[in-house]
Amino acid sequence: MNYTEKIITVAQALAMVKSNDVIVTGLASAEAKEFLENLHTISDKVENVSVTTCLPMAYAEYFQNKDYANSFSMNGWFYTGPMRKAQANGNITFIPNHLHSAAVKRLAYERPNIYVGNATPPDKHGYLSLSLSNVYEKRMIAEADLVILEINPKLPRTFGDMEIHVDEIDYLIKVNYDVPTLPDVEPNEKDMIIGKLIAEYISDGDCLQLGIGGIPNAVTAALLTKKDLGVHTEMLTTGMMKLAKAGVINGSKKNLYKGKMVCTFALGTRELYEFMDDNPSIVVRDGNWVNDPYVIGLNDNQISINTTIEVDLTGQCASESIGTTQYSGTGGQADTAIGAQRSKDGKSFIALYSTTFIKDKLTGERKEISKIVPMLNRGAAVSLSRNDVDYVVTEYGVAALRGTSVQERVLKLIDIAHPKFRNHLLCEAQKIGYIKN
Repeated sequence: MNYTEKIITVAQALAMVKSNDVIVTGLASAEAKEFLENLHTISDKVENVSVTTCLPMAYAEYFQNKDYANSFSMNGWFYTGPMRKAQANGNITFIPNHLHSAAVKRLAYERPNIYVGNATPPDKHGYLSLSLSNVYEKRMIAEADLVILEINPKLPRTFGDMEIHVDEIDYLIKVNYDVPTLPDVEPNEKDMIIGKLIAEYISDGDCLQLGIGGIPNAVTAALLTKKDLGVHTEMLTTGMMKLAKAGVINGSKKNLYKGKMVCTFALGTRELYEFMDDNPSIVVRDGNWVNDPYVIGLNDNQISINTTIEVDLTGQCASESIGTTQYSGTGGQADTAIGAQRSKDGKSFIALYSTTFIKDKLTGERKEISKIVPMLNRGAAVSLSRNDVDYVVTEYGVAALRGTSVQERVLKLIDIAHPKFRNHLLCEAQKIGYIKN
């Protein structure tokens, strides 16, 4: 298959960008790294160019440097460290979303002029693999006026709904950079306690959705004695790979895609990407399908495990902002939590440490505060409503909230708060009127 006539340089691709263009790039490791890292070089030629992204990995100058704020803006479905660092520049804003409908709703608002992402080089039949994400990528490719892909031989070739023919792509840029990875976080003592508490609720044959970080890694470590687990998850992680290699995950009890690990994107270590390469046991499908709560609920015994920043005494979970400051995003938290509870014998867990430390605004000293609170921080976004919360877990225990009244859940949540804050929470609950004096 001769596709050489479509190969261009990064400079040639950038020359196609015009003022007022809407650019969409791939999620996390699927972003067009070289294109984005050089986008600022055309700042003197364009203005009001917007880039829509999700979980960006690159510290690209176009949004990091405030000198380029008149030329470029960024719209994000999910924030990462680079975005949090650059928020003060004033050209970054969040798109509220549930991940399964992020693409559909954004396309109802506006279509992209340009889609830029990455993919494997074409095979002998002319098909590329979008490799590490199809949360929204194929939908955006279908709607974009211009499609440019960076083809990288270091990307894993994945299956499911990832194939796209070179005839559907306008231009290709040859690259050879290392695929961005996410370190495998070692669980701490609190993580291990929480992980073991959750693992006690997981049975052989259950189907998993897990996130990233110390707590999810602790859960996977605590599941090594289980068998016949399945995966239907938003994100495929290094922890899941370890369970699959250990024979714990085989998908034999699943209803959908029996024997397959289903996800809509992957992010993790280089070992994870090597495991995914040409692996037919992994199915990467459109995020609108994978994360649809109805679809998730079609698997029996679906388990959803997510984390949050703070929980109020009625069960509202603020998982994406600290007050009015955007920190991450809703992502698939509501998708998977609701989907798991639609599942026959499914369960949804929200995990958090009982406390955290913040800097006192008056003294400048660090002080410990409870993450179970009478009321959420002013302006905090509710990522999972109290109507949809199921189990809440801290290092002090598990609060089963499904079907409970406000008074019942207040008492259950106080029981798993840090002991030093329980009396305060009880007094505040009485003042508010949640429970009687």
